[in-house]
Amino acid sequence: MKVLLRWTALLIAAALFLVPFYLLLRNGLASRAEITAPGWTFFPSTLRWENLSELFSLTDVPFARSLLNSLVVAVLQTLGVLLLSSLAGYGLARIRYRHSRIVFYAVLATLMIPTSVTFVPSFVVVSTLGWLSDLRGLVVPGLFSAFSVFLFRQYFLDFPKELEDAGRVDGLSRWGVFWRIVFPNSKGFFAAIAVITAIGSWNAFLWPLVIAQSPDSWTVQVALSGLLTAQNPQLNLLFLAAAVSILPIVLLFAFLQRYLVRGVTESGLRG
Repeated sequence: MKVLLRWTALLIAAALFLVPFYLLLRNGLASRAEITAPGWTFFPSTLRWENLSELFSLTDVPFARSLLNSLVVAVLQTLGVLLLSSLAGYGLARIRYRHSRIVFYAVLATLMIPTSVTFVPSFVVVSTLGWLSDLRGLVVPGLFSAFSVFLFRQYFLDFPKELEDAGRVDGLSRWGVFWRIVFPNSKGFFAAIAVITAIGSWNAFLWPLVIAQSPDSWTVQVALSGLLTAQNPQLNLLFLAAAVSILPIVLLFAFLQRYLVRGVTESGLRG
């Protein structure tokens, strides 16, 4: 009986979570008249697959270019966070020096500063460098994450030090120990941080909205807002664009969701 109740609850919860995706697809493949009609139908009378080609042929909202921009920004920021944060976290966990604890507390202190406080100074710096409407202005400020540094440090504190000592005995430098021993045995945790970073980068809206002032530099979230605030919004294309924009993240999460759980359990944040 308990198993039946458990499966029933899971099916109800799954159905509730799938309702928004159903609405996106249903309205995205319908006509504008069917979306605004007073009567409700579970499926449109005719699936308008031509809405997809119409979406990618819009001239005022370059949706295909925005998808490419979001992909480039997400990939570069994810690689940057993995490289810089892992090295910083490993250094804080393993390299002891006089002011190491002060440096660690300084990194933690940056997590307590609201993003709104640093938003204007960051914009001034990017504007001074001439990076407005440029991918550098979208990518570079997100290449480092203090939270990821903290997670990496917590993980490396629990990493078996005997493996590193064996590498040092074999003549490896500290750099060699990191790349040839620590990294290959930490791929699961790296994948978890990569998933979290990629999702956050893909869903970012406020910073790209301010920096990407040219349509050619828009990310997918800015393109969605362009469809929403148009003088004559095409609701079916807006729903379809939202469905297309979340597809990469859904696929990424579906294939790598197990690493999210592993990342929490291996980061030292256990309850």
